[in-house]
Amino acid sequence: MNVPRQPFVGLALMAALGIVVADFFPVAATHWWLSAMVFALLAIPFFCWPNPGSTYLLVGAGFFLLHDFRIGDTAGLRLAADLSDRPRVVNAVGFVTSEPKVASNGFATFLFKLESIEFEGRSRPTNATLLARWRGNPEFGDELKLFGIGEPIAPPRNPGEFDMRSYLARQDVMRSLFVRYPENGVLIRKGAGNPILRAAQKSRAWMQTAICRGLDDSPQVQNFLSGIALGLRHQTPEDIEEPFQQTGTLHLFAVAGLHVGIVARLLWILAMMARLSRKWATAFIIPLLLFYAAVTGLHVSSVRAAVMSSILLGGFFFERKVFALNSLAAAAFFLLCWDTNEFFSTGFQLSFAVVGGIILLADPLSRWLQQLGSTDPFLPRRLVSGLRRTIGLGYEWICRGGSVSLAAWLGSLPLVLWYFHLITPSSLFANLVVVPIAFFILAIALLSLVAAPIVSSLSLIFNNANWSLATAVIAFVQWFAQLPGSHYYVAEPGWPTKSRAKITVLDLGAGAAVHVRASRADWLFDCGSGRDYERVLRSYLHAAGVNRINGLLLTHGDSLHIGGAENLLHDLVPAVLIDNPTSDRSTVHRRLREMFPTRRLQLSSLKAGENFSVSSDVGGKVLFPPADFGASTADDQAFVVQLSVKATRILLMSDSGYATEKSLIESGIGLRSDVLIKGQHHSGNSGSDNFLDAVQPRLIVATSRDFPQQERISDEWAERVRARGIKLFRQDETGAVELELGEREWQARSYLTGEIFRNANR
Repeated sequence: MNVPRQPFVGLALMAALGIVVADFFPVAATHWWLSAMVFALLAIPFFCWPNPGSTYLLVGAGFFLLHDFRIGDTAGLRLAADLSDRPRVVNAVGFVTSEPKVASNGFATFLFKLESIEFEGRSRPTNATLLARWRGNPEFGDELKLFGIGEPIAPPRNPGEFDMRSYLARQDVMRSLFVRYPENGVLIRKGAGNPILRAAQKSRAWMQTAICRGLDDSPQVQNFLSGIALGLRHQTPEDIEEPFQQTGTLHLFAVAGLHVGIVARLLWILAMMARLSRKWATAFIIPLLLFYAAVTGLHVSSVRAAVMSSILLGGFFFERKVFALNSLAAAAFFLLCWDTNEFFSTGFQLSFAVVGGIILLADPLSRWLQQLGSTDPFLPRRLVSGLRRTIGLGYEWICRGGSVSLAAWLGSLPLVLWYFHLITPSSLFANLVVVPIAFFILAIALLSLVAAPIVSSLSLIFNNANWSLATAVIAFVQWFAQLPGSHYYVAEPGWPTKSRAKITVLDLGAGAAVHVRASRADWLFDCGSGRDYERVLRSYLHAAGVNRINGLLLTHGDSLHIGGAENLLHDLVPAVLIDNPTSDRSTVHRRLREMFPTRRLQLSSLKAGENFSVSSDVGGKVLFPPADFGASTADDQAFVVQLSVKATRILLMSDSGYATEKSLIESGIGLRSDVLIKGQHHSGNSGSDNFLDAVQPRLIVATSRDFPQQERISDEWAERVRARGIKLFRQDETGAVELELGEREWQARSYLTGEIFRNANR
């Protein structure tokens, strides 16, 4: 079989190998001369005896050196070393290099490339980049002078939480700059930075206005159209984006081959209408495709698609046959030349895995599927009925579309499992329905852009047509996402253990959420605030492979403990819900109680002395409050629960204070427990000496935060605890705490520091 030469495949693979080796074994900072000597030695056989083997070795060594120098002595690392690990007051001058994202609290977050920075009375030039937060109105390309606090970027504090620090480190962004007040920032001038990117950003703003004109009463559709046509995914709310992720259709928001292909097709039609030759048409289209990639934010998928399309179109210009796999490899090779760190980005890996899967698997799968439903090849065509031929054409279309969808799903499956802990069987069918509609949405959006500066009324007609199609896509995706078995979250792989239960105490500042997993049962004790649920708890549950909640217990009416319940009940309906029956003034609690009957929940209201079952190995007992109890504050009537895992006792105190502790001691109930998990009372007073005498814990897991003051553990109390020989995990230092409970032994691990505390049961 005559296999065509596709040299870029080998070049891209060797480039990737060189980058990976350099990332694991960096040497530039200490032995750069050794790397240069090895590269020079490899170059000798290339020049003396040129052949594919020596070429691949030279490319691998070259990318090893390139990546080694890129991650070695960078401007970001030098600035981080100068600033050290403690917060510093700085004056910084630079310009905005990313489109600012404005949060609901008014703070804009953006990348800020420095020209100079001043701290400790000394100014120094630098071209490092900071992640800046400022309550101002910055725009891309603005040159600013900012006064604020430069500090290290915080690592993730909980399992499943996005690792922003590692993500930014790949972009050589090692420190953040927090500018508290608007007046702490001064605009020096507008229009700084790259003029092409600035023009692309302005074009994107105009395009967004054009395709969303007349849809002011449909913000959901506006966000969807902005995401699908222009790649403005950050404007899409979580409740809209998540169903697309669960059905494997989130790729619609990543400007890629589908989007670039439609643009290229329309531009080709325009070129043919203008009677341009193929060569001139190619020369006309390629720069516009690259500019479209810039307009959509220069994301990996759009750049990859633009480069691939440019290479394929270049075949017309040079009158050469172009192969798809070689073009894909060439796009990867050029992207890695641009930035070797792209190899480690999720977008790069998913983009090339999906397209590679389609190129390699789509045609074989299509032929196999068509064989299953084809007519007898020896049957004369004139004997096949018209209905059978029509059915055959429809089946052939389904096979072609289904094979592409299946190939893309297989190509992305390992990465989706690794990064998102998700399997999406429904994507095979959802893409068959949604992608054709998305094709028309993109085409109509482009027609709206063409018509907007000429006939604005025609543009409005196109936009309203897109409203109907976008509404249909959103409805279809949400329907597919709600189908039983449409998606499954899978826990991160780990070594098998003999533990009876695992308890994870998430770090939510002054809030709380405790996850108990035992015998395939999943219970939550509180669920944090609404923001905590969106930012931490939801991603944690996905990473833990939680697809249903067996039980939810709400300790008291504090919004920092139960504010996320409404969103949680929308995503996962618990089989059992235990609510604190005492009355309080919490509007959040009142709204939840009004909602409970509409969800057909099995609602339980327990009081002191009553038991409940978590699983066959774990039992729970409510110790407080007693029946008909009332207090002036929610903290003083919070549930106190004792969990039993074989011989191990865990006491959950929530935000209880001295008053509750005194009542528990006076009740004479058995408080002795191995682990005490506690929050902070609103007064700042909890964990009295008498109470610790009664409980006698070996480990205390306590929430703590710097602000407000009463939510922070005092150094004096911490010293008293340690003087008793009790191990203290304070969550401002440890982050989340994971407890593994076995038959007679248990251990606790700090997620942030990795510290492990082991103990055998008494």
